[in-house]
Amino acid sequence: MISRRNLLKLTGSAVAASALSSCTTASSSVTAATRRRSIGANDRIRIGIIGCGDRGRNAHMKGIYKHVKETNFEIVAVADPWRVARESANGMVKEWFGRDAQQFVSYRDLLTVKDLDAVMIASCDLHHTAQLEAAARMGLHAYCEKPLAVEFPDLVRAVDAVKEAGTVVQIGTQIRSLPSIVGARELFRTGIFGRISRVEECRNAERPYWYHYLKEVRREDVDWKEFLHGLPDRPFRDDIWSGWYGHYEFSRGPIPNLGAHFIDLMSYITGATLPTSCVCLGTHSATWQDEHRFTCPDVIQATWIYPEGFLVSSSNNLANSSGSIRKIYGDKGALDISNWSKPTYDCEGAPRRGEGTIRGKNEVKPVDHPDHFLDWLQCMRSGKTPNASIDAGYRHAVPVIMAMKSFESGRKALYDPVRRKITLA
Repeated sequence: MISRRNLLKLTGSAVAASALSSCTTASSSVTAATRRRSIGANDRIRIGIIGCGDRGRNAHMKGIYKHVKETNFEIVAVADPWRVARESANGMVKEWFGRDAQQFVSYRDLLTVKDLDAVMIASCDLHHTAQLEAAARMGLHAYCEKPLAVEFPDLVRAVDAVKEAGTVVQIGTQIRSLPSIVGARELFRTGIFGRISRVEECRNAERPYWYHYLKEVRREDVDWKEFLHGLPDRPFRDDIWSGWYGHYEFSRGPIPNLGAHFIDLMSYITGATLPTSCVCLGTHSATWQDEHRFTCPDVIQATWIYPEGFLVSSSNNLANSSGSIRKIYGDKGALDISNWSKPTYDCEGAPRRGEGTIRGKNEVKPVDHPDHFLDWLQCMRSGKTPNASIDAGYRHAVPVIMAMKSFESGRKALYDPVRRKITLA
């Protein structure tokens, strides 16, 4: 009989996923339900950190530590293929909790830690779905960074595993939990903007964000094979390791990485479901052709048609920062969330503005809401659905995967919600 540990080492391949599912689905569902009941008001939640880079340490770890007193948790394990990141994360654990965390190179080993309740996934985009699926099959709650997936079959397997297990999963589209955005959603639901025709984002910058992460890394400190995650082997390069955001095999560039937030906000505020079609074009600007040989497009635009009757557009120019905007246009007014901490609305340009109640430019009234990390921690105890559930993750992942399939092929991507299929026209 295949042991659970050996199965975990195989996670990520289709054969392993099938074997793991057939052997553990039933027991995982029972375990997950038991865990949810067992995390009572006085029980300490035991959390493992998967991915100890900038996001894992400075967002996830610091983000939940703000709530340690009111939510009673501890970080018991950390995993990362880079020794320096692991040790840095462990230093934080030691300072906060007065003892060392268990340290692992691979997430597979972290998942076997005794009495673990939950994991936080802040790894490379390529790794998200395999790690979330494996965690769900072990009955563990999870906080998983966006984009939820880079390939559609991996997305379906991870989502199905979470639903089978019944675990509490929060996707890292944290902007939807801002009181300002919750307020924008409540305002939109009043119908004040009329019929929506277009939702638009231009998120521009003077240079691609992946340059920010470049650093010198020693080969001997890195488990290169673990990082490659089944991709063909190649010589180690520290600008691939540290600048993976800019390399297409590990991340798909700004539409999935930045656009995931926009698509999530659009869906959260408007209630839109999933698009029927998408076209996407992009290129590499001459501004950033250099020795790093980054492969992600830095100038790109994707356009989706939604069955709710409006067009959604997301574009990035990472070679000039001017022209950024984020706006929802209706026939009675428009909601501007370019600054998502202080969204505004007005009726300028709306053909039916005289029929509405909007006068001048107004600030959206915020609505109190727990921050994204606190919401997840609270839901693990209550069993309630977190604000960015696995379904919300699916609703941002499908559109961004459609966009990149269109970009790769030069063809229109179509989504069939009944068969859960992405095809090319």
